[in-house]
Amino acid sequence: MELATNSQGAPSAVLFDRDGTLVVDVPYNGDPDRVEAMPGAIEAVRRVRAAGLPTAVVTNQSGIARGIVTPEQVRAVNARVDELFGAFDAWCVCPHGPDDGCGCRKPGPGLVLDAASRLGVDPADTVVIGDIGADMGAAAAAGARSVLVPTPVTRKEEVAAAPRVARDLGEAVDLALGPAR
Repeated sequence: MELATNSQGAPSAVLFDRDGTLVVDVPYNGDPDRVEAMPGAIEAVRRVRAAGLPTAVVTNQSGIARGIVTPEQVRAVNARVDELFGAFDAWCVCPHGPDDGCGCRKPGPGLVLDAASRLGVDPADTVVIGDIGADMGAAAAAGARSVLVPTPVTRKEEVAAAPRVARDLGEAVDLALGPAR
């Protein structure tokens, strides 16, 4: 499956999942001091930006709905991610729990549609990079393309169902940017 591209052959934006993709997944992390970039992630994001593409983060943060973390703690963790990577062009956060029935929670399309809107691009011209099936589902539901970067929590059936699979974030960026990069 080819990735969606604009007339220049590259996507118009790349959207990243946060936990397990950009940073080591610390469940319900509310402590900026516990934020650690995934190996190669900073360089991968740097390459997307060097290609002139806007970047956004699309992340479920159900710890807010569950009362485990506050919105302020999530914002502090996100600010630490921005410190490590440089500021993302948009942050789209779903604070809802899995039973809340919201349209923004991945695998629903809301976060991807919101990010595309904030970046001023067509959702079909974006690539979502994430580590679980919900990331791939959100991309598909929004009409975007996706690349899965499996981690130990990624289920085998999620890998089998993913349209594109990369060994690491660097390879995912290679797939997103295409052969012309």
